[in-house]
This record gives sequence, structure tokens and C-alpha cells, in this order.
Amino acid sequence: MTDRVTGAYYEDSTVQQGPTLPGVETGDDEDRIVLHVDLDCFYAACERLREPKLAGKPLVVGMGYEGGQPDGAVATASYEAREHGVESAQAISTALERLPRAADHPDGIEAESDGPDAVGYYRPVDMAYYQEIAAEIKEILHNCAETVREVSIDEAYLDVTDRTEWSVVEGYARHVKQRIDREVGLTASVGVAPTMHAAKVASDHDKPDGLVVVEPGDVEAFLAPLPIDDLHGIGPVTASTLREHGIETVADLADADREWVHEQWGDRGLELYERARGIDPRSVEPRGRPKSLSRESSLGGAEDDFDAVEQRIRTLAEAVAERARSKEALYRTIGIKVVTPPFDVNTRAQSLPGPVDDPDLVETVAIDLLEEFEDATPRKVGVRVSNLSFADADQSTLGGWDGDSTATDPDDREAVEPAEVGTDASADSSMDSPADSPMESPPESPLGSPGDSPTESTLDSSAESTLDSSAESPAASSTGSHTESPGAPSTTSFTTQSTESPDTPPTESPNTSSAGPPDESSTESPDDGQPGQSVLDRVWSDGPAERADPEPIGQPPDQTTLSEFE
Repeated sequence: MTDRVTGAYYEDSTVQQGPTLPGVETGDDEDRIVLHVDLDCFYAACERLREPKLAGKPLVVGMGYEGGQPDGAVATASYEAREHGVESAQAISTALERLPRAADHPDGIEAESDGPDAVGYYRPVDMAYYQEIAAEIKEILHNCAETVREVSIDEAYLDVTDRTEWSVVEGYARHVKQRIDREVGLTASVGVAPTMHAAKVASDHDKPDGLVVVEPGDVEAFLAPLPIDDLHGIGPVTASTLREHGIETVADLADADREWVHEQWGDRGLELYERARGIDPRSVEPRGRPKSLSRESSLGGAEDDFDAVEQRIRTLAEAVAERARSKEALYRTIGIKVVTPPFDVNTRAQSLPGPVDDPDLVETVAIDLLEEFEDATPRKVGVRVSNLSFADADQSTLGGWDGDSTATDPDDREAVEPAEVGTDASADSSMDSPADSPMESPPESPLGSPGDSPTESTLDSSAESTLDSSAESPAASSTGSHTESPGAPSTTSFTTQSTESPDTPPTESPNTSSAGPPDESSTESPDDGQPGQSVLDRVWSDGPAERADPEPIGQPPDQTTLSEFE
């Protein structure tokens, strides 16, 4: 394995945490191991990837903001900007009063970042670029867990019960964090617990770049001393209502009379009451069906041997076609992805007359599309099938389809030129990207009257969509490029030692060799959102990403740096 920061080669075993276990079978809900992964200041962190000079500077990302104008609202603010009173959902005009724009300062980027003369750096939301980064992280998460529930563009739940056990779970969680850091260049706060709710609260407990482990039997004790508004699902309005009744902490709610809680606030109050007592029967379940399936592989640097690139494409085409068949999926579009130095993402796709299940055709089309890049030196390639259908529809026959048919006319081929960061360059963007959605999360609804029954879109609109306005919403996807920047993670753990991660987040480096079988992974791109789904539950929440076959318990997944087709 090649470290993306130093370029040094090391064996996979050096990044494993704890022993490699033969497997642990668990059937009791108390034995469930749930990780909640929450990316730190995601929008701001993405901006720092492509502008490393912004590292450590107060940074504000604005929705509806245009350079030099006081319009729009704060989508997210870096921790440095928050120290100056800048908050999510705040008007840009207010943020500018508290943190003047560096561009208005004669010294520009060299201006003060601390003290009364501090200035900040303002950038507009670039959702296409953020989705590109999110896709890379999503692939890592699906490679690290059998079941992933994608909640929003910057957070997800992982059920890792079949991958590890409690005695070594801290190491496994740290491994997930280190993969995100090394392969993408971002930090994440991770909470580990036997329930989804406790895992979410744990991830919020030590930000940024934290790792908190709450073991079975410790959940109620962990929650008890927390302020009542730390209970996930309780926002300012609900917290104020509870405090009016003398409920200041989670323990106060847990100790309250159950019938009284029900009389006061109905079924929703009862669910909060159960969570305060450490009870959360929900299981981690993915949403929706994929819209595309892909396999990608790094080539060990800029590969100038076209035959080697072609062979890798053939291998990936076979793998993705097999995956589609295993899911009984038909596809109408076949595409390839070619990443060339430094990080130019090129995609090409071919639409077919109808949905098919034809592995030979996948290979034929992929090789045909690859010919355009015969003189290129790719560092990573991939194959994708998209425009999927899963119903028991009749398979279309292509009749006399061949490489010379009208279907391959250049004018009919979906071609995507190398994309600049933040541009929508996807051949299938309308098909593969989730619907646009506003920045705001749904307003919190106060505790209901007796008889109210909470649903995931009400109670969990706060519980899974992050009621605080710092939650970030997705938009259309794209291809593009990004660079990665240094940072300085500092981590702690509730029940274990503090996490350790490199002082310098990674820049991508190739895998060790282009020879041998590809270090491939796969991705499913999800369908659009579902009725009743929170506006924040798009990119991360709409369906499972394709994941590799299970690794043994305690065995960290493959370290390949991969990203989803956009």
C-alpha cells in the first residue's frame, strides 16, 4: 500500500487496528455495533482541498452568495470563523459585520486571522464539487460496512456488526477515519454505540476529528448528564418546552413518569423518553435502489502502456456486468471514466436502444470509448452501467448492434470533456444526480399533543437531518478535479485513547503497481429522494452504494482510493 502523503510503501497490516478475527456471530440487538460518521465543516473542508492556502483561516461558505456582495446566507462556517460569531443560517451581511472579507483587505490572504483585526474568506456554495468529494467518501464507507444509511451529504450510519467486535471496535473506527483522511484529505468525527441515536450523540460529543466509543451497558450513563438539547431530535423549541416543565438534562427526561410524558406530548414524547433511557430499536437500513453501478481502479501512477489500460478496462467491465446481473439489473447506458494527471476527470458514455443484460456488450462499448484516450496516461480508470431498471421488464434485444451502428455515431454518444472544478460535466447528470433541494433543514416542530405519532420525517427530521442549520444539503453532481490541503487533526475518545491521524492530510498517490489484479471497488449511485424525505436526505440517504464483498471480522477493507462516477 502506498501512503498518499509520503509515497512510502507499507503492508496493509500496518494500518490494521487490533487482531484479525475469524468472525463473530451476533444475534442480540445489544451486540449491534453502529458507527455514525459526520464530516467536519464539510463545505469549508472541501474548499480547503482546492485552496490549501485557506487552511487555518476563518472561512465562510455562503448559499446564494456572490463574490463581493452581501447577499445570501451562511451555509457553513469553519471553526475559526465561528470564533468570531459567524453561524450557520446567518445572513451574509451579518457575517460580514462580524468578520470582514479578506478580499476587502489590502493585504489579502496575508491579513490577520485572529484578534480584533481578523478577516475571513468567503466562498459561494459549489454543490457539484462537494458531491464529487462526497462520492469518494461514500465509497469508502460502503467498503467499510455491510449496511450504510446515508443521511445527508456529510453524514452516514454504518452497521459494522459483521466486521468487528466491541473489543477492537475503537481501532476499526479509527481505521475508517484514517481512510477518509488519507484517501480524500478530510476529517470526520465518529461515534460508536449499540444504537443509532447514541452513535449520533457520541459523534457530536467530540468535534472536530473526534472518536467516541459508548459500549453496551454504558449508553444511559453516557447520555444522562448531557443537556436536554444534546438529545438528538430535540431542537431549541422542544428544549424550551421541556425546560418549562423542569427537564434540564437527559437524565431528567429519563427519570420522568412515562405516563406523564405521554399525556403531555403524545407518542413523540414517548420516543424521546425512550431515547433518553438509551433505547432505540431502529436498525441501520439503506434507502432506495441504485441508479448506476461502477467499478474503478487505480493504475499505480500515470500509465503509458495502453494495452495495460485496456486490460484493466476489460477486467472492470466484466466485474461491473457481473454485479449488475447479481442484482438483476438491466442497463441502458454504458460508460467509462478516465482520470489523467494531475486530476482531470474524463467520462464518456454510450446510450443503448433499450435496457440489456449483456456482459460482452459492456466490454465492447467500454473498449470502444477508451480508444479516444489511446495517447493519454491515465492514473485511474473505471467502468459504469447506468439508467438501471429492476422491474421484470422484457430485456431489449439489440439486433444487429455493433461498433459501426448508428448508436455509436459520435453525435449520439454522450461525451464529457475534462471538467473544471464545480462544473456539471456528467454525461448522465440528469439521471444520476439527486434533485436539487434548498439549504435549510425543515423547521423543528414542537412536541405534539397526545396521540401524535412521530415518523422518521418528523422526529427524525431532526434526528437524522441534523436540526442545527449547519447541516448541508446536496445538489446536482458533477465531475471535476480537486487538490488536497494540510490540516491538524486533534482527537479524543469518550472511553478510549485519543485517535491518531497524520499531521498532514493526504494528497493522492498511486497504488503500488499496475500489474496484477486491479484493486477495485464499486459504487451504486442512488435513486432520487422519496416522499416525506428531509430536504437534507439526498446525496447520502437515497440508496446503498455498491460495496465490496465482506472482509473478515476485524480485517480493514482494501485501501484503494476510489470515487464514484459523476
